Amino acid sequence: MRGPGRRPRRTDRIEMKPVLRMALLSIATSVATLGLKFGAWLLTGSVGLLSDALEAFVNLAAGLIAFGALTVAEQPADDRHSYGHDKAEYFSSGVEGVLILVAAASIVYTAADRFLHPAALENLGPGLLVGLLAAAMNFTTSRIMAKVGREHDSITIEADARHLMTDVWTSAGVLGGLAVVMFVPQWHMLDPLIALAVGVHIVFTGIELLRRTIDGLMDTALPPDEIAQTGRLIEAELPAGASFHDLRTRKAGPRRFIEFHLLVPGRTSVHDSHALCDRIERAIEVRLSRTSVTIHVEPAETETPATDDVARGNG
Repeated sequence: MRGPGRRPRRTDRIEMKPVLRMALLSIATSVATLGLKFGAWLLTGSVGLLSDALEAFVNLAAGLIAFGALTVAEQPADDRHSYGHDKAEYFSSGVEGVLILVAAASIVYTAADRFLHPAALENLGPGLLVGLLAAAMNFTTSRIMAKVGREHDSITIEADARHLMTDVWTSAGVLGGLAVVMFVPQWHMLDPLIALAVGVHIVFTGIELLRRTIDGLMDTALPPDEIAQTGRLIEAELPAGASFHDLRTRKAGPRRFIEFHLLVPGRTSVHDSHALCDRIERAIEVRLSRTSVTIHVEPAETETPATDDVARGNG
């Protein structure tokens, strides 16, 4: 049996540093936009801008949670967590999904209250400029974070980036509505109407984050294309008379886990079996980063797979 008995390489810790920097960038941006959005609300009295400011609170909380989760996930494997701490990222994305739903509920409630209690809007010009500045900051930060999240396969940073981009769309909808109201004051009810629509829209973002979190905590298999690629990589290294079956995969944060049974002719020496396993592991790890491979070696003569597909790892 070969498996992830090795502790994560030192490079694993180095790879996480840009991700931690992104979490800190998210926190700094959230603090700045929080002040700007509440300032815009105080200037205008717009329920849309108030809803936007309430979501900024969620952004800040999400950034703090993400930083804590990534700090835990960065820790190397230990005696109590022999597979590492990567799943800590899923707790962050799950909490962020819940926070997004809470923000959506707050926005919908505030918009409904404004429908019942209409109020005049003031200083829309300055308020719009302040809101645009906050939206631009969130947009820039979101794009940077999304790029780093994809590069380092971090669901936490991807979730935070998506949350910030959701905030950008929220701001765009609110500011667009207020721009119309500024030129057509009799359309003042457009302010709570847009806030209501945006609140309903971001519910779907929160639900999607919760779905991905549940998939990760339930050890969902790797995407079909990665499973197929793994099968091809294994087959490319197999010598005559060897095969494999019972291929299983899962993912914990950015780390992939792959295991399967390798069937070799019974006359194959331990040395040759070990060398074959090393070649297969290297081939997989080169193409699929941050992967732990477990291989169970068996003599082919004692294994009778039901079909050729099973023997090739497709069953």
